[in-house]
Amino acid sequence: MNIAKSSKKRVVIVGGGFAGIACAKALRKSGLQVILIDRHNYHTFQPLLYQVATGGLEPDSISFPLRKLIQDYPDFYFRIGNLEHVDQNNKTIHTNIGDLTYDYLVLAVGSKTNFFGNKQIQAESMAMKTVPQSLNLRSLILESFEAALLTKDMDKRHGLMNFVLVGGGPTGVELAGALAEMKKAILPKDYPDLDIRNMKINLIQGAPRLLDAMSDKSSKAAEAYLKKLGVDVWTSTIVTDYDGWEVKTNTGHNFHSGTVIWSAGVQAQKISGLDQIQERTNRVKTNTFCQVADQKEIFALGDYAAMESTAYPKGHPMMAQPALQQGKLTGENIIKMELGLALKPFKYKDKGSMATIGRNKAVVDLPRIHFQGVLAWLVWMFIHLISLVGFRNKLVVFTNWLYNYFVFDRETRLIIRPYKNKKVNPF
Repeated sequence: MNIAKSSKKRVVIVGGGFAGIACAKALRKSGLQVILIDRHNYHTFQPLLYQVATGGLEPDSISFPLRKLIQDYPDFYFRIGNLEHVDQNNKTIHTNIGDLTYDYLVLAVGSKTNFFGNKQIQAESMAMKTVPQSLNLRSLILESFEAALLTKDMDKRHGLMNFVLVGGGPTGVELAGALAEMKKAILPKDYPDLDIRNMKINLIQGAPRLLDAMSDKSSKAAEAYLKKLGVDVWTSTIVTDYDGWEVKTNTGHNFHSGTVIWSAGVQAQKISGLDQIQERTNRVKTNTFCQVADQKEIFALGDYAAMESTAYPKGHPMMAQPALQQGKLTGENIIKMELGLALKPFKYKDKGSMATIGRNKAVVDLPRIHFQGVLAWLVWMFIHLISLVGFRNKLVVFTNWLYNYFVFDRETRLIIRPYKNKKVNPF
């Protein structure tokens, strides 16, 4: 990897997500050599990917160059690569760009979409976990309307304009709300020769209610907001198969759709060489210091870590806050290890959860209060703005939101990279 040799001890951080960059920031003045590895050269603010997919934001406004993040950090290095294997005995990682030894290894590799073993659904549906996937989805959504204009087959036209979203968590709820607002205010102007009233948005949730990790009050409010926007909500319904056109469910109510968006769950990235993995989620078990098993020099953070406790028997929620808090603590604990000090155990501070459904509509659960409506929407915007990495991104996103609010438009409805789906689109 052409990393300069140093007398300093080496920390290798794998993953430039929330946990990885929080750990890197904590190690900024540690006096250690730090190498950050990620498959991309940028950090992605994943909570706003749905706005990229629906034309509200361009991807560069929610992404931040990892090299710029660490450019002023002494003895920090960055490499684009994929982790393939961890050799614990020799303290070495094997990647697609070479091998690298470590004194401390921080695994913050994040998660991927969980299709629960259904290869057919995985092959035919759309995920939305990365910037490229969001751009593909944006193209497919727009191409579906372009294709609908070209067909005289009304069944096919209705299927092209029928969107099925699988998963009623924050991602599914927010995406459904964004599509509903496009249907109401934007698409009729873009496609005056297409009856947009035939556009359907179906949100399918396997659990009895939406946002099942949030309060019942927020769940009911979110469902009411979506139904008012014209979204068809299907709870206690599981998608069992999808062949690229027909969506089959366990209830027998099937759909014809050219676009199925899968956000029904996530699982950790799998890493060869580590044991004690949770079978369902691929998360690796850690102690209260985020250390993996008996390997005191290996740490697992965020979505990849399963720190089991009485409060969180399956590990902490796979969200940004646990990742950020674990990343910061791990950086501090590595410094403590170098100084021979006692490590600080991780205690998750639940700052709440939230989801937006559209203009002036959101739900917020704080530790002691739950609220909805305009105030919740303003809180949601503020929290997401301050959480973005980089002043430019904060400014660009705020400006876009301000413009979109008053003009009620989404300017970035661009098919930059056509998504090939021969079953649906002729392009």
